[in-house]
Amino acid sequence: MFAVHLVAFYFTKLKEDQIKKVDRFLYHMRLSDETLVDIMARFQAEMEKGLGKDTNPTASVKMLPTFIRAIPDGSENGEFLSLDLGGSKFRVLKVQVSQEGQQNVQMESQFYPMPNEITRGNGTELFDYVADCLADFMKTRDLTHKKLPLGFTFSFPCRQNKLEEGFLLSWTKKFKARGVQDTDVVSRLATAMKRHKDLDVDILALVNDTVGTMMTCAYDDPNCEVGVIIGTGTNACYMEDMSNIDLVEGDEGRMCINTEWGAFGDDGALEDIRTEFDRELDLGSLNPGKQLFEKMISGLYMGELVRLILLKMAKVGLLFGGAKSSALYTKGKIETQHVAAMEMSKEGLANTREILVDLGLEPSESDCIAVQHVCTLVSFRSANLCAAALAAILTRLRENKKLTRLRTTVGMDGTLYKTHPQYPKRLHKVVRRLVPNCDVRFLLSESGSSKGAAMVTAVASRVQAQRKQIDKVLDLFQLTREQLLGVRDKMRVELEYGLKKKTHALATVKMLPTYVYGMPDGTEKGKFLALDLGGTNFRVLLVKIRRRSVRMYNKIFAIPLEIMQGTGEELFDHIVQCIADFLDYMGLKGAQLPLGFTFSFPCRQTCIDKGTLVGWTKGFKATDCEGEDVVDMLREAIKRRNEFDLDIVAIVNDTVGTMMTCGYEDPRCEIGLIAGTGSNVCYMEEMRNIELVDGDEGRMCINTEWGGFGDNGCLDDIRTQYDREVDEGSLNAGKQRYEKMTSGMYLGEIVRRILIDLTRQGLLFRGQISERLRTRGIFETKFLSQIESDRLALLQVRRILQQLGLDSTCEDSIVVKEVCGAVSRRAAQMCGAGLAAIVEKRREDQGLQHFKVTVGVDGTLYKLHPHFSRILQETVKELAPQCDVMFMLSEDGSGKGAALITAVAKRLQQPRKDN
Repeated sequence: MFAVHLVAFYFTKLKEDQIKKVDRFLYHMRLSDETLVDIMARFQAEMEKGLGKDTNPTASVKMLPTFIRAIPDGSENGEFLSLDLGGSKFRVLKVQVSQEGQQNVQMESQFYPMPNEITRGNGTELFDYVADCLADFMKTRDLTHKKLPLGFTFSFPCRQNKLEEGFLLSWTKKFKARGVQDTDVVSRLATAMKRHKDLDVDILALVNDTVGTMMTCAYDDPNCEVGVIIGTGTNACYMEDMSNIDLVEGDEGRMCINTEWGAFGDDGALEDIRTEFDRELDLGSLNPGKQLFEKMISGLYMGELVRLILLKMAKVGLLFGGAKSSALYTKGKIETQHVAAMEMSKEGLANTREILVDLGLEPSESDCIAVQHVCTLVSFRSANLCAAALAAILTRLRENKKLTRLRTTVGMDGTLYKTHPQYPKRLHKVVRRLVPNCDVRFLLSESGSSKGAAMVTAVASRVQAQRKQIDKVLDLFQLTREQLLGVRDKMRVELEYGLKKKTHALATVKMLPTYVYGMPDGTEKGKFLALDLGGTNFRVLLVKIRRRSVRMYNKIFAIPLEIMQGTGEELFDHIVQCIADFLDYMGLKGAQLPLGFTFSFPCRQTCIDKGTLVGWTKGFKATDCEGEDVVDMLREAIKRRNEFDLDIVAIVNDTVGTMMTCGYEDPRCEIGLIAGTGSNVCYMEEMRNIELVDGDEGRMCINTEWGGFGDNGCLDDIRTQYDREVDEGSLNAGKQRYEKMTSGMYLGEIVRRILIDLTRQGLLFRGQISERLRTRGIFETKFLSQIESDRLALLQVRRILQQLGLDSTCEDSIVVKEVCGAVSRRAAQMCGAGLAAIVEKRREDQGLQHFKVTVGVDGTLYKLHPHFSRILQETVKELAPQCDVMFMLSEDGSGKGAALITAVAKRLQQPRKDN
């Protein structure tokens, strides 16, 4: 028993001594966590450099865009071909994805040898050989009668400009075929395939093996957004935010980046951790000075690294008693499979002895222990370096998503990772230690990158098909120049109809006279009260005008829904209550003040202080008001209150108020536009053209009430099914059709209807229509403005959608943004076409070749939407090229305008009184 303990003690002591000896000799290969964190930082800097347009040419880590923008979502289906070129064997596969609604993958494949004369010969012969193998595979499986999409796994660094194109940057591993570098490998393969008359194949995707690994794993786990290969070579890919990729146009969504991390350190960034053995191995390789990171990690080089170390240790007398063998001097005699065998936990030492004997050596027990530890240090360093670079990628993913903690999956493949007994465990442990704020699942790719190429092709086919369906919907909102000219010309006809006595009753654009005859001339002065009613908020203002300066005091009051849709008497009593509160607040209870009433609904006027409500819009439905004079209703409510008396001088539309406000600053302003909750325009018309009012001298402001344009069906050719649904579900079905296509109250609802339809078609939100999405009015127009903001990252778009109860993917967010863009663009263009009709009319009425005019503008859509104003202005310029139109934002809104109109009316009243 004592003897057994003595032997065990001796063996343990021997092992400790040998391990210390090797550690002292290879101390440069032991990397502390501090060093690994430093390598992480270096790699992050290289990633940043590789992603930048200006810095990419000098970056060692090339960060190549793959043009893969989506991972599998489980809905992929069909038959696909896949080629896998990158190792000692070439593989052809037929992959069947999701048969009969089941999410599964069935594969048939065949391996073909890759002789040295092919891999290092002429490029044309290489691609001819690949095409020959594909033809043979299709013939033996009776596939020549089918037209199948193909994914091409090409495991070498390529610069891509699209998914189905790739220019070889440089060969790696053992490939050296001439005349291929800097050429498009997809077109080279396509050319070779054309020589086979029986081949009818579409190459849809060029895929790096790392990308293939990620896509394979993502089919089983949608959280997979990183792929890593640790085999003959090593590389990683991951999903990067488009906004960070300078090399590709567009900021929307994400794209898979093939890092080509094997070249990390080619610029000298890792010189302090490279050893004499790394340098010797590099000098003896096919590509000296290149792929230095890969040469410290991957299976192609690990065995050779161990051989060089053992040879040096033997030379200095630390191994085999200083004895060497010819095999130990021979390059490639120790392979990575030998390293893996020597590191096995139980039979490792026995394997070590056997391998060393095969190399013509006579190892002692201590030699075997030392050699085994050399293998451990080399493979452990490999895992450490891989872990540091992977940790850098995971940190970037977490920071991109602005998360304190990231949960993600890394797809893994490669012979070293799969066959080395200790490697995966070491890698996982170090990664988790370096990024403790990341919960990482490592998923082994069962079927390799070849299945991944088929998955990329399947995703490309799905995205292509879905894109066609989405574009079909969005195309309904793309208006051609001819269609916009049609809108302009139809609007012009309706303007004329509305002005004429005979046709006015049938006109959809009512062209209501406002009895505002003039614009401010700067002589206006005094104190005026102004009311502003047109939405859910009601404003009361005190306006002091003096010598072209205006001071305003105002208070905002809510109009509850039950008041908006109650009785007329309740509505006007509420208004008077608000006036009383304001007068109390301002200390003006007994003051005699002239009042201007901004009433933003269509009214028929017979003079400036009388207005008969034609019909409610914008959600108002108070009873007993339509057909009544709203000024009289306000006067009656004031009498009922019996607390104060006010001189109601003018009733004003908000559009007119906007024009007057801007006209006070710019005398050329003679058009007012509101693009907000509702949509409307007013302008100064020649009296001679207004048949509804007596007199031919001077001008009068016309409130067009253009929201009703199209109520006669003249816009039916461009109205969509979604417009019809929104109209049918509104409070005033069949009315205000133009407004329903252009104003803020309805754009969000149009978007919601489109999203429901796309979801029903399985193109959004995984085909699941949430209860929130079914809720009418949930998608407010303010969300369009937020979603379409250029400064808004997709992550924030997703957050907005989550607030709406919509659990969206990155791809969903892109589509939602496109839908919002299409709807708001059409609204701005149609608004611009209508406005072009008015400015052209004004130009022709004045007989001018060229017309300069200012348009006063107000409204939340115009003010807050990031693109609406620009598109509207561009459309006016295009459709009214002889008009120089300046747009002036109304800073103080229609309330100030009402006071100015009251002041102008007072000024114009004085001469009449004197007469």
